[in-house]
Amino acid sequence: MFHVFRETFQKRFHFWRFIVSTLASNPNQGRPGIALVSISQLSTLCETVAPRYTEHAKFFSVRAGYGAAVTALQAYVDAGKVDVVLAAGSNGAYLRDNLSVPVVMVKVNGFDVLSAITHAITMWPGAPIGLVLHETVSKELTDLSAWLNVALKQRAYRSIDEVRVAVRTLAAEGCGVIIGPGMACDLALQAGLHSVFLYSLGAVEEAFERSIELARMSRQKESKRVRLNTIVAHLRDGVAAFDQAGQLEVVNPAMVDLLGLDHAHDLAPQLTRAVGPLLREAPDNADPSGDERIEQIGGRSLIVNCVPIVEHGLRSGAVVTVQDALVAQRIDRSLRTSQRPKHLVARHGLADLTGASPALERVRRLARAGAAHDATVLLTGESGTGKELVAQGIHNASRRRGNPFVAFNCAALPEGLIESELFGHEEGAFTGARRGGKPGLFEIAHTGTIFLDEVGEMPAATQSRLLRVLQEREVMKLGSGRATPIDVRVIAATHRDLRAMAEQGAFRADLYFRLNLLQIELPPLRERRGDIPDLARHLLARSAAKYELPATATERVLEFLTPLFEQYAWPGNVRELDNLVARAAIYLGDATSDAWLDLRDVFPEFGRIQAAPAPATLHKPIDSPPTTVTRDDVLRALEEHGGKRAAASRALGIGRTTLWRLMKE
Repeated sequence: MFHVFRETFQKRFHFWRFIVSTLASNPNQGRPGIALVSISQLSTLCETVAPRYTEHAKFFSVRAGYGAAVTALQAYVDAGKVDVVLAAGSNGAYLRDNLSVPVVMVKVNGFDVLSAITHAITMWPGAPIGLVLHETVSKELTDLSAWLNVALKQRAYRSIDEVRVAVRTLAAEGCGVIIGPGMACDLALQAGLHSVFLYSLGAVEEAFERSIELARMSRQKESKRVRLNTIVAHLRDGVAAFDQAGQLEVVNPAMVDLLGLDHAHDLAPQLTRAVGPLLREAPDNADPSGDERIEQIGGRSLIVNCVPIVEHGLRSGAVVTVQDALVAQRIDRSLRTSQRPKHLVARHGLADLTGASPALERVRRLARAGAAHDATVLLTGESGTGKELVAQGIHNASRRRGNPFVAFNCAALPEGLIESELFGHEEGAFTGARRGGKPGLFEIAHTGTIFLDEVGEMPAATQSRLLRVLQEREVMKLGSGRATPIDVRVIAATHRDLRAMAEQGAFRADLYFRLNLLQIELPPLRERRGDIPDLARHLLARSAAKYELPATATERVLEFLTPLFEQYAWPGNVRELDNLVARAAIYLGDATSDAWLDLRDVFPEFGRIQAAPAPATLHKPIDSPPTTVTRDDVLRALEEHGGKRAAASRALGIGRTTLWRLMKE
């Protein structure tokens, strides 16, 4: 069963890789949304730059800061309209800590600072300058101010209150010009000071470009997440993904149901307890079939597997999959049933009929003639004479070869199931009917051949339906009111005398004559004894391969069985010969075995031959006639049996070869 699950899991693993690659190459083509957040002069620069990028993104202006900005932005985020927020300074830092979407900060570089200082020196020569920077001051500027002969003082801020303190402190220290963010400039103007806005147009443009790229990537990532979650939610197998720290990232409903988790409580700790050992024992490689096992979880037998997630050569998490073991067993049974070769494929041809006797040559000629046409064939003969082999040979010699060959034994099922098996049924046709219905074997054999073995055992009701199928070439399922046309060649077989059964009323006479269009009678093995040595050698070669019989023992086995070839009646025909050869191969394959001492126990067939020789004379050549049979006995037996040599040899208890030699003498 595991190999079925392994193959299925590997296919699904590669399917997932395909899904991920497809999503990556087909991102959501809608424009991402970017929120521009500012409470000061930065909003003016953003509104100036935004029209240049409208083809790449949608922009939403939010004139608020800190908590008010978070409240306003959350509505956009929940609606899926905003993918990235653009802000600056302490306002941007606050938003970054309180929002679930990325926040891009407008960054101030050294050129922006030098440009602002130059502008201040030019506009107000000799005025002391106060510089307000976010988070930290610049030691390099302190050193540079002495070299430039500029009175420069710096203050850092992390909140709006610290901006007020910084401006007030710089003003008290005599600074006439304030360089800083928009709020610092506004406070400077309120204090009667000059101001220079720190952020440049280039810094804002660079922030816009980073925001658009980040928003595009965020949109792609969200698209992947939503689509993958949708796919995972509809899988019948349970799937759960964890990060490297073992924190649950995603779980589908099937996993919750298979593990019997409580929906009313937090799923993460429940799932971690159930599959935690798997996460700890997961391999470091990404082999999708390396760790499947059967576990008892929640009172159910489950096939579980843990596959690591490897990104850029490093493990970043794991995926746990769960499948119901009963489902895997049903899949295994279904595959075994649907792929049985004997139901769909004819493996043998007429060339596989071993022997050169006139009786067997007659069978070959009739079979070849019948194969050239689509007429129904009736194969008769004792059990074990090879009727199914001939049926397969006819199919493979016909124009239908390559199409289905369906074999059905009419004596193998109870009467109530035969019709359902042959003709199929609709859903609800009877108690226990398969959901969705089921096609019958006649439909499955469409364009091919159906072989009905032991047709003489078919119930009377089924005989009537079979007759209609043969006449109309259409089949009607149980519970259906519509007939389905079929193109099927029918070959039937029986070991019973159908004519006698029809005369006695035990078999429908009209069906017998419909089946008996082309009749081929297979001779019993005792009537073609000349084929037995070659047939035994052929069967022995097959048994030797199956039971690893040494090549040196082949002749030993054949020599041992020689007395049976001419003197045994072979009631089981070729099937019995096959079994006897296999038995001899097992017991006599070892040259050191002393099987000769137990011949009567292991091979009771020797005790059933007429005038059976003693064990010491079992190896006497069969061509040596028994001393009690003379030429006169042979002539008398031939006269009594109308000149039939086979009947005369059986009456005398000798082989036909021996009978022929005595006649020549």
